[in-house]
Amino acid sequence: MKKTVLLLALVMLLAFAVPAFAESAESVPSFTEPLDYSDAANWAYFNEGEDRPADLFIVCPTVDTRSYANSEDLNEKLKGRFVSALDAEKGIYADTCRLYSPYYRQMAINAYTLGEEDFGKAIKNAYLDVSAAFRYYLDNENNGRPIVLAGFSQGAQMCIELLKEYFGNTTEGRKLNKQLVAVYAIGWRITDEDIKEYPQIVPAKGESDIGSVISYECEDGTVTGSIIIPEGVKSYSINPLNWKTDGTKADSSLNKGAVFSEEEGPIPGFCGAYIDEARGSLIVPGVSTEDHPKVLDVFPDGCFHLYDNMFFYTNLKENVSLRVNAFLEAQQTHRNAVSWMIGIAAAVLVLCVIGLALNNRKKTRV
Repeated sequence: MKKTVLLLALVMLLAFAVPAFAESAESVPSFTEPLDYSDAANWAYFNEGEDRPADLFIVCPTVDTRSYANSEDLNEKLKGRFVSALDAEKGIYADTCRLYSPYYRQMAINAYTLGEEDFGKAIKNAYLDVSAAFRYYLDNENNGRPIVLAGFSQGAQMCIELLKEYFGNTTEGRKLNKQLVAVYAIGWRITDEDIKEYPQIVPAKGESDIGSVISYECEDGTVTGSIIIPEGVKSYSINPLNWKTDGTKADSSLNKGAVFSEEEGPIPGFCGAYIDEARGSLIVPGVSTEDHPKVLDVFPDGCFHLYDNMFFYTNLKENVSLRVNAFLEAQQTHRNAVSWMIGIAAAVLVLCVIGLALNNRKKTRV
């Protein structure tokens, strides 16, 4: 029987739910050189769907449950896990975006249990590759096209790092901000500290605002802390059913379809949702933790992290299209306004030239 990509991704995670680390290490090495992204072998997706109106740079979530800190051996088996996980998200974006996604020496799941110093090294190692891939994409592929950044879990974390590095108050950063459709950083956190230090991180406030970050993390209402939203931390979130940022409850009737497998297809009305205004997590009442287990022991009971995309798959898919269209309409409005101003300026110039010519003729007759 045909295995579906979404189910395959979950089965893959279940198969590796008990990490078997290759070896222990006293400390995490610091990578000094990124992968070579001029090599096609270092891309999971590259220019896939070339007739789409926007570009998607999507970063894979954590699929390495065996390495100690980072995926130093990007073998074909591990690359296959990258593709399976990416294919589980692909349908949300593929109708609207041309796809780019790098293989990278990501943090293994064990990295999230390391001490602060080693965890920091593991983040920098992973981001060294992600940044190099994005730089290659910008220099060789983008050509001024609209950009969507997306990632789930660690992929979302890497997208926030890209925002910090590339979209700030620099000449390039201001240019890129004008090209940014949205950032789907799902399954990660955005804090007040992030926003104060990096004002280019703008949490989404509605269903069609452009240049903003769409973020949330699903829980059952009993969780007090996790590796995604630690205890005592509040994250900015938006509800993908009603596109509100407060505790307004969205009924399950607003859910246009959870997707867990291609064979099963969308399940309309699967769940409702509301934001826990204390933690900023997205509460999904009525969902069984037995039917949708946490899978990995690094997550607490009541955490639905692995299903963040699946629960709201169809709503997210429609929202990507909505935001891309809003971006393109805003671009066209801007072009029309510029054309109008140029036209007015040209007409004024012509009138000035005619007036000057008439004035000169009068002087000549006198």
